[in-house]
Amino acid sequence: MQVRYRARVVALAMVTLVGAGGCAPDRQADPGGVGAGIAPVGSAEQVTGAGAATLPDRLTGSTSKPRSRKLQPKVAAEPTRTTKAPKPSSGRRQPSPTKANLTRCEQGEHQREVETYLARLGGFGTLTVDGRQTDADCAAIKKFQQRYDIRPAEGRAGPTTLDVAKRLATTDVKRCSAGSGTTFCVDLTRQTTWVMRDGKVVAKPTVTRTGMAGYATPAGTYKVNLRNLKEWSNPYEVWLPYWQRFNGGIGFHETTTYLHNAAIGSHGCVNLLHADAVRWWELGKVGSRVVLVGRRPGT
Repeated sequence: MQVRYRARVVALAMVTLVGAGGCAPDRQADPGGVGAGIAPVGSAEQVTGAGAATLPDRLTGSTSKPRSRKLQPKVAAEPTRTTKAPKPSSGRRQPSPTKANLTRCEQGEHQREVETYLARLGGFGTLTVDGRQTDADCAAIKKFQQRYDIRPAEGRAGPTTLDVAKRLATTDVKRCSAGSGTTFCVDLTRQTTWVMRDGKVVAKPTVTRTGMAGYATPAGTYKVNLRNLKEWSNPYEVWLPYWQRFNGGIGFHETTTYLHNAAIGSHGCVNLLHADAVRWWELGKVGSRVVLVGRRPGT
């Protein structure tokens, strides 16, 4: 009985490892394509410390309790001309200009860098590039995190937020030789993608995740040759939503795993967030040009 049990385990391991060509997201994905295999909220940031628990009313300045002040009405030296009694002050402590502003958002270790890149990108609100967290900064950072599915989206400038902001802000759209018509561009080095039409950007750079080590997505120029709203991957038994194939078994599709988990990757495909996969599908068609430049680090 023990020999038969070991034989079954070995056979099962061989079936898991063997697969045909083509790409698909990590096997954590939901076979039904609804994303049930997505990593738990906050897991990726917590690995690097960015997702540490924060107090809802935590102050970015001193954490000591303010001393209470008993307000005494002022007594005039000579009450011969008493007018209205002076109003007592509210007793609120005003933030000192030499200390960090008070805010409900925790300040991350990459505050100034994130502020700098978000200010360069624009479109996320008003930021002050000074390395000090404010409610306005927090709102802008949170909006950025929500747009690119960075978890948790709490307005804290952690490592993942810095990484994404830097990659997007430093993407050079001119590296893509677009030409006429619609061209999907992919910067494999920065792991970003954008769309151009007749030489103009019609979809700004967004994040992507391409082939992992051993399955590097090749650079080059290709054309979309097959499109399917929901393609089934036989080798990896997973749905590929908004599928646009352009090179063998490689194509664009929505990922069903947490995109910012850099420890995993596709088997060559260009993974997209849901909103971007829908947009790429709307812009593309059979014959659309695809240009990939650079190489993903570590592959």
